[in-house]
Amino acid sequence: MRWLTGLGLTHYDVPDNTDFRLVTHLAPPAWARDAVVYQIFPDRFARSGAAIDRERPDWAIPASWDTPAALGSTQVLYGGDLDGVARRLDHIAGLGADTLYLTPFFPGRSAHRYDASSFDRVDPLLGGDAALSRLSQSVHERGMRILGDLTTNHTGLAHPWFEQNRDFYYIKKDGSFESWLGLGELPKLNWGSGELRRRFVEIIQRFSADLDGWRIDVANMTGRRGADDWTYEVARLLREAAGDGLLIAEHAHDATGDLDRNGWHGTMNYSGFTRPVWGWLRADELPFDDFLGVPGEVPARDAAATVATMSAFGAQMSWRSWTTSWSILGSHDTARIRTVVGSADRQEVAAGLLLTMPGTPMIFAGDEIGMTGDNNDTARQPMPWDRPDTWDRATFGRYKNLIALRKAHPALRRGGLRWVAGDADSLLFLRECAEQTVLVLARRAGHEPLRTTDLPAGSRWENLYGGAKPLYTEPDGSTTIDVSGPAFQVWAADTHK
Repeated sequence: MRWLTGLGLTHYDVPDNTDFRLVTHLAPPAWARDAVVYQIFPDRFARSGAAIDRERPDWAIPASWDTPAALGSTQVLYGGDLDGVARRLDHIAGLGADTLYLTPFFPGRSAHRYDASSFDRVDPLLGGDAALSRLSQSVHERGMRILGDLTTNHTGLAHPWFEQNRDFYYIKKDGSFESWLGLGELPKLNWGSGELRRRFVEIIQRFSADLDGWRIDVANMTGRRGADDWTYEVARLLREAAGDGLLIAEHAHDATGDLDRNGWHGTMNYSGFTRPVWGWLRADELPFDDFLGVPGEVPARDAAATVATMSAFGAQMSWRSWTTSWSILGSHDTARIRTVVGSADRQEVAAGLLLTMPGTPMIFAGDEIGMTGDNNDTARQPMPWDRPDTWDRATFGRYKNLIALRKAHPALRRGGLRWVAGDADSLLFLRECAEQTVLVLARRAGHEPLRTTDLPAGSRWENLYGGAKPLYTEPDGSTTIDVSGPAFQVWAADTHK
């Protein structure tokens, strides 16, 4: 007897937790699986002329736009704003991205604004509520979408709730309080409060006219503390409040237990995508020792371990949750992908996987021009709009072409996934739908031809990306792929042979 589950075909009995999952609750927005998301850190993306006239808060350390960001730069204010984002929509549209994700726009006492001092308005430093509405209108006029970022696990100490609504927090008898990761300026919210729940529903609904959904910060900790666990209730509550909007949860680790519960539509897929890609493509020498919160350096993995990791996480959620979750090479919370992999060619391989595998691709602004950074502070450099000589134009062209490839071929957006046997330096897989079959090769190294016997016999494959020669699969199923690495190539089965 053999078993076919989300983990693959086995010749032994397996537990139920990798069974294929059919979910019947309301689906995510139809556009979500086809989206290409572009992440923007507003303070570091672009300035408008109005930004220089705004009063600087007492916590801020002003910086010129070309001042390098460094460790501990959370109080350094560069002055990017939402009207600045609107001025650069041509760049985003020209790349091919169609969904903006803004990190928090609420007031706080830091440049990152995850320490909210209010959820009632857009930070005046970013242009206020009117600037968000202007940006939203410009985005929607282009047929694009825009997402916000909401911190539901904690606020900043400066938030008036902390003094006025103490039952919104975990306050001890001695006056001390729970905080996020022990950081005293970030008191943790207590979702046992019915009034707190009502307030967050109101917040989401207040901005529904401008936004198409939300990314929820620290979703894995929201509603959880000791014996308290209201996470699933919170997720369902916020999903209902969002109506037809998208709701993506941040989980830095394993998110599978929190999905498919009629709450979060998907997660930021660090565990099932980012970590395995980093481990497979990492540079021989890395300038940092941080594996996305896991102790120790980024491990070196071969292709078999990479596939096994991706499959293990994908098998424990529905296909719908997997494909709605965000595939990420890096974000404002990580090192830059160019620094992790060490070269433009390996970054192309990483970007190729991002844009051809199941999942919604998310690109951190600046990756497309080869920006670098070895931690979340140095990775948050301002976009070098006035220094075009620093741009890697070839990398921009590769991202643009890969995005166009994804949009042009339904198998890359809606098709299934079938792994094909390769070698330690090669990931080879099929994306298949009713209209077409696409073969993808990601090769990190290697000069000898790759041979496989796993493709449909007698197939002919025409190259779609990468410039390699057409392939032919022999009647016995064997195929020889003569491509040196690092390289990324895509072929489509020729249905007219």
